[in-house]
Amino acid sequence: MLQKKDIVVFDFDGTLSAHDCNVAFAKYCFRHSVRPWLFLPLMAVCGVVRWVKPDGIWWRQAIRLFTTPEMVKKFAPDFIRLHKKERFGWAKEQVAAERNAGRTVVLISAAPDFLLPALVRDIKFDAVMCSQMDAARPWKYKFLCWGENKVRALDNWARDNKYIPRVVRSYSDSRSDMPMMEIAADRVWVDRKTGLRKASC
Repeated sequence: MLQKKDIVVFDFDGTLSAHDCNVAFAKYCFRHSVRPWLFLPLMAVCGVVRWVKPDGIWWRQAIRLFTTPEMVKKFAPDFIRLHKKERFGWAKEQVAAERNAGRTVVLISAAPDFLLPALVRDIKFDAVMCSQMDAARPWKYKFLCWGENKVRALDNWARDNKYIPRVVRSYSDSRSDMPMMEIAADRVWVDRKTGLRKASC
C-alpha cells in the first residue's frame, strides 16, 4: 500500500555549500597532479560547448576526462575533508529542523557519487541522490542527476519505497533546478555566494 509523504528537497552545490564540488575537486587535482594540465586544450573546447549546449552530457564528461580511479582513491578523502569547510553554517541545522517537523528530507544533486555521500554523511538526510559515475571511468556518467533528471531520481526513489511524495519545500541556488522547484509548494532560493535566502533566481 502506498504511503503519502511530505518531502523536503535540498540541492547541494551553491545551496548547502559555497563552491561547486565538481569544480573544486578538479582544482584540487590540478594542484596535486600533472595529468589534468595535459587536458587543458580539451577543457577549453568544453568550456565553449557549455555555453552552446548547457544541458549537454558530452562536454561534462570530456572536461573530466583526466580523472582516473587512482586519482579518486588518492585525492578524494583529503578533498572531502577540506571541502566540508565550505558548507554554509545554517545547512545542518535547517535539515535537522525540517526532519524534526516530521518531514522526510532528501538531497538531490548533480555532484558525483564518489564525493557527495561522504561530504554530507554527518547530516542526517533520509536519502541522498546524486550523479552515478562509472567506477572504472569516473569521468563517465551512468546517470546525470541534473535538471529534469532530479525529478526522475525523486520519482524512482519514491516508487521504490512505495511513497506518494508531496514536495512541500525545495531549496536551490540555480535555475537549472526549475523542474525540481516547480513541483514544490514552497521554493527557497539561496544566494550561492552568501548562503542567504533571496527572493528569486
